[in-house]
Amino acid sequence: FTPLVGAPKRAGDGPRGRALNSSPVEKMTENGVSSRAKVLTIDTMNPTVKKVEYAVRGPIVQRAVELERELSQGVKKPFAEVIKANIGDAHAMGQQPITFFRQVLALCSYPELLNDSTFPEDAKSRARRILQSCGGNSLGSYSASQGIESVRQDVARYIERRDGGVPCAPDNIYLTTGASDGIVTMLKLLVCGEGATRTGVMISIPQYPLYSAALAELGAVQVNYYLNEEKCWSLDISELQRSVDEARTHCNPRALCIINPGNPTGQVQSRQCIEDVIRFAAKERLFLMADEVYQDNVYADGCQFHSFKKVLFEMGPEYSSTVELASFHSTSKCYMGECGFRGGYMEIINMDNEVKAQLTKLVSVRLCPPVPGQALMDLVVNPPQPGEPSYDNFIKERTATLSVLAEKAKLTEQVLNTVEGIRCNPVQGAMYSFPRISIPEKAVKEATANGQQPDMFYCMRLLEETGICLVPGSGFGQKDGTYHFRMTILPPTDKLKILLDKVKEFHHKFTQKYS
Repeated sequence: FTPLVGAPKRAGDGPRGRALNSSPVEKMTENGVSSRAKVLTIDTMNPTVKKVEYAVRGPIVQRAVELERELSQGVKKPFAEVIKANIGDAHAMGQQPITFFRQVLALCSYPELLNDSTFPEDAKSRARRILQSCGGNSLGSYSASQGIESVRQDVARYIERRDGGVPCAPDNIYLTTGASDGIVTMLKLLVCGEGATRTGVMISIPQYPLYSAALAELGAVQVNYYLNEEKCWSLDISELQRSVDEARTHCNPRALCIINPGNPTGQVQSRQCIEDVIRFAAKERLFLMADEVYQDNVYADGCQFHSFKKVLFEMGPEYSSTVELASFHSTSKCYMGECGFRGGYMEIINMDNEVKAQLTKLVSVRLCPPVPGQALMDLVVNPPQPGEPSYDNFIKERTATLSVLAEKAKLTEQVLNTVEGIRCNPVQGAMYSFPRISIPEKAVKEATANGQQPDMFYCMRLLEETGICLVPGSGFGQKDGTYHFRMTILPPTDKLKILLDKVKEFHHKFTQKYS
């Protein structure tokens, strides 16, 4: 190909009389047909997108997929299978769906099954109610942009029960495409300004990469506050104060994001801590965003989930009538693990009415969240009740799932803490462990020479030598000079034991090799 560079040509100068003035760079093929340079290139694309990173599906996961393909093709490896512990995808790791949920979804998807006597009557009644709320009595119809009204009513009743009677208005509920969609939507409303007035959003370090990715894409300022690893990843108000004070020298901090229970750190905030955070947000005039998708995943003795909304209202009108709060929940975690249905909701508190109208407009652009996900969200907040035919089996399955997760949380902490050079805080809640690892200086230097973060180098070597796929702590943020990895506790117990044993053996060999 010969590029034709220079002044725009006149009509008729090009092959077959066509002008070649539609692009700064033109190319000619051998048969005389012109081809233009790409309109969209890495240099002309949206620059904020290039700043987006998402560690849990990053390069190490791509390599894990390649290794799986090589194994299936008969390529010899020092391991027989790849064990992925990189992402909180419960069903992919073998967790079984809740029977009642799937029965109702099957009935909604194929209503002819309502005539099948093998389905319990409470599942049929739930399905009929959901279908009657859908256009044309079909799960395939669009819903209202804010979500199906009857589902929002059920969500509101669920929140009232959860929070001991604190009122909840269905009009403050927005059904979402997973919690992630609600979080990004709220950030879009919050981000504005340029230069020193640009919106700053406070996020915990370590953090779930959705937050850093969304802020990069929106052109907001990421304002880090560090969780205290020495105190089981607790949140110190003094650290929040340091963070916001420093941020105000170069941006306008407007929002504070909290993940409770924590991802990737697995801590559960105390009620006192939540009160302190609310007072801090009120004092500093910050919009609170409470990511509470792991609210049923609490394992440690003495720990309990407290919703930000409940604590806010129990603190009295001084706070409950002024502090702006958006809280988020999802069908993807807890005992449900239904990630693929993309169901979720957010509740907004004390939002300006004009802004709320803009929020409703914004969500309407995307028409509506997936209706099957809305149906599933309805079942999560309105499960079988005592006396209904599905109740006993539902409680049995729910309890068993959460009990196994609690056992695996304890097992993970115990095994990792037997390894010299690995220190693991108690996994109080959620689905992850974020242990600190020591990496010898020789390995740090080799990683740097290869253009890699030291914990990425460590995790990549772990993957290549053992087939264990973990995510380096640098993908979540960590204090300088410290190294971590995040792993889920979701693999079946037998595979989790294999995983932990392999990590233990690898770390010993890795340390010896680079000492």
